[in-house]
Amino acid sequence: MSQDELDPLIHVPARLRLMVTLATLAEGDDLSFTRLQDLIGLTPGNLITHLRKLEDAGYVRTEKSGSGVTARTSVSLTYDGRAALDRYTTALRQLLDTVEPVPPRPAGG
Repeated sequence: MSQDELDPLIHVPARLRLMVTLATLAEGDDLSFTRLQDLIGLTPGNLITHLRKLEDAGYVRTEKSGSGVTARTSVSLTYDGRAALDRYTTALRQLLDTVEPVPPRPAGG
């Protein structure tokens, strides 16, 4: 992908929210699946689907620990995920910088 393209994997609104939410964590930190679900507001099925796509791309990592009532799935952003989000935000800023302001509408028009 070139620098001036928006990554279509990240561009999906739910996945963009996931990436940005995980990017707020310090490197190496993670969120539980349930906490991430609460923050993003997706159903478990939708969250799993989006996380799987991001994990297949190497952008996020999920780790399961425990079993039964103590089971926990943690989600974190990988180094490649942070780099991809940085490229995405740079491309988006460049795109937005090209936008010309809309002139004011004439009175009575």
